[in-house]
Amino acid sequence: MRGRAPLRCPPLLLLLLLLLLGSARAAATETSPHLPAPKNVEVYSYNFQSLLRWSPVAVENGSVLYTAQYSTVSYPTWSGMGCAQTPQPWCWFPPELRRRRRWTILLRVRAELGTLASAWAHCPPFVAQANTTLGPPRVNNVSASPKSLLVSVSPPFTPEPGDLLQYLVSYWENSTSATEEKLSESKTLFQIGNLKESTLYCFSVQVQLKIYSGHLLEGQQSAPKCHRTALSEATRAGYIIPLFVLALVAVNLVAGALLFLWKRRQKIKHWAQPPLEIPSHFKEFLRDPGSAGWEELYSPAEEEPQALVLGEGSGQEGEDPSPQHLQGQDSH
Repeated sequence: MRGRAPLRCPPLLLLLLLLLLGSARAAATETSPHLPAPKNVEVYSYNFQSLLRWSPVAVENGSVLYTAQYSTVSYPTWSGMGCAQTPQPWCWFPPELRRRRRWTILLRVRAELGTLASAWAHCPPFVAQANTTLGPPRVNNVSASPKSLLVSVSPPFTPEPGDLLQYLVSYWENSTSATEEKLSESKTLFQIGNLKESTLYCFSVQVQLKIYSGHLLEGQQSAPKCHRTALSEATRAGYIIPLFVLALVAVNLVAGALLFLWKRRQKIKHWAQPPLEIPSHFKEFLRDPGSAGWEELYSPAEEEPQALVLGEGSGQEGEDPSPQHLQGQDSH
């Protein structure tokens, strides 16, 4: 039995089917000139954590949604970023893009309102290893010795295999005539040496990443941290011995002074007593007890007026007690 030959579409019919599919897709989401495209499309990247953001599109009616896509120079096919029809005006890079620090990434976003869609708004090409901002390294620990500071730091991001990191250290003595000095280290544990003992020093660290082009991507400087170097054993002994001798001399002086005061306590008591001297007015009274001044000072009080006492049968209150008045009363 002969097999059935497979169905084959003529080239003209296949072309018509493709045109119909393209028309159906275009009808599903119609590009509208009345819906403006997002503006200020940019990438914000900090420590290789990248975010595509744009200005919101304002419309009178309805809620605008956004769709973001990406492609690369090597694979020029637009793919979704996981932000299809999202209401937020931003979109984080998917994990597959975060690991591609050297890739040149193309990004675009459009606004959508119902069946309407705006034109695509494109972002300039982005390379994470060249365009990200590196933060300051984290200072974990500082150990002070007499002439050095041992510093332990951590990078601001998780290094990948093959990353070449350097740490640029700026340090200075905390004084009015401070001179800044710099050193470059490739390890996270390094030493700032040739310092003065028992001196306050400040330092700041920034990370440098060597990128594929041979240039260095410099990060932000850390906040200054100040630490004092320690004292050496010789210097500490040189301080302790004079202090001990000085304390011993002071104790002997205090003991000698107390012994001197104890032996001469009677004389000191005699000198400390106030002079027994009679006041001047008492001396004057003892020399001349009848002096006028003393009598005036201690004169008795003036005699008080004596009241007139009348016997029984005296006149009424208010009558004249003179002798003439009394004789008149007798004649009566």
